[in-house]
Amino acid sequence: MLDKQLEAIVAQASAAGVPDLCDLPVVASRGLYRQILAAADVAPADVDVSERTIDGPGGPLGLRIYTPRGEAPHGIVVYYHGGGFVLGDLDGYDNVCRQLSDDAGAVVVSVDYRLAPEHPFPAAVDDAWAAFEWVAAHAAELLREDARIAVAGDSAGALLAAVTSLLARDRNGPAIAFQALVYPPAAAGVHGDYPSRTRHADGPTLTLRSIDYFARHYFGEGIVPSDFRAAPLLAPDLAGLPPALLQIAAFDPLRDEALAYGERLLAAGNAVTAIEYHGLAHGFISMGGAVAAARLAQQQLAQALRSALR
Repeated sequence: MLDKQLEAIVAQASAAGVPDLCDLPVVASRGLYRQILAAADVAPADVDVSERTIDGPGGPLGLRIYTPRGEAPHGIVVYYHGGGFVLGDLDGYDNVCRQLSDDAGAVVVSVDYRLAPEHPFPAAVDDAWAAFEWVAAHAAELLREDARIAVAGDSAGALLAAVTSLLARDRNGPAIAFQALVYPPAAAGVHGDYPSRTRHADGPTLTLRSIDYFARHYFGEGIVPSDFRAAPLLAPDLAGLPPALLQIAAFDPLRDEALAYGERLLAAGNAVTAIEYHGLAHGFISMGGAVAAARLAQQQLAQALRSALR
């Protein structure tokens, strides 16, 4: 049963004639996505915010750094936003990252990775890795030299966090203390035969048509990626990865592939906590201001990070 508060939001959007994101040109879809993120989000938390631009693989790469005021930070979280690799930006996820920094008592570094179709796969992955390496190299500047670092993200950003964890292992990169994955498209939304894609093809938030829209822009028309950087479920070996929190929405076309990734992480010997929110849908991480269950999910995400970074 869909959460009643979320059901009211969905009904209101339907009555207002809000289109599916995939029915708009990319620029207009980005603007609508920003409005959707703001509509049910929490009020801005009182944290310190600064901007940095670093040298990225494709040119200047923007970072926004959040530092809590009420307590000494426990560690650093590199956060990758959602949006299907086509939508989303630092401003759209500003409240999410402010609240996460405040709730987790951690420095949060939000990454403005390049978007498709202007920058198709693997541009987002390359930027995600570059940002993580920069944070690890500048931990003393951000917090302290021995600060523990976690990676986190929602949807497309959760995939980037998962892939960054795999790359850190394979490249003998800086240590990652924890990975927090919020409804990741672990099979890129295109691999495998997962019943949730059919069961929730029409949403109520993310639709299968939008998943296809994102895939066309990110991977290219008609291309089914075979690279684990596009779909971490394709990785042949998932052993030796950081402990993980997996947050899953029951009303989500990506529900089954996200759960399958958690099961494979467990089978490979990793520590995994998987939580399914039975009344929530894809996108709940930005609904904490209007949906009580979504706010609880935000707090559980923050608590897991707080514990891992101590």
